[in-house]
Amino acid sequence: EVHLVESGGGSVQPGGSLRLSCVASGFVFSDYSMTWARQAPGKGVEWVSSIDTNGGFTMYKDSVKGRFTISQDNAKKNVYLQMESLKPEDTATYYCAAGGYCGGAVWFWGQGTQVTVSS
Repeated sequence: EVHLVESGGGSVQPGGSLRLSCVASGFVFSDYSMTWARQAPGKGVEWVSSIDTNGGFTMYKDSVKGRFTISQDNAKKNVYLQMESLKPEDTATYYCAAGGYCGGAVWFWGQGTQVTVSS
């Protein structure tokens, strides 16, 4: 059975940092690119960042470039999203997904972790 379990969300003040983690199981992690997406209250899901299967190439939504960094550890089957200089507009539920690099299909989704940026 496939599982993607996110952690690391929380409440921070503007300018703060968080590191999201996602641990995968039930599929061959190294065969899939990995993606972080988010859904703000009352809005649809939007793509945030992806990393390719080898971890050598990454992509970011323009509004998070220079602030967010995606990385992965194939041995641990983990994918991470380091978020710096957080803004109130980053407030959302963040989801980890398998697939999605360069607009590719998304095969599996996690349950999400909440990030709230507020003073």
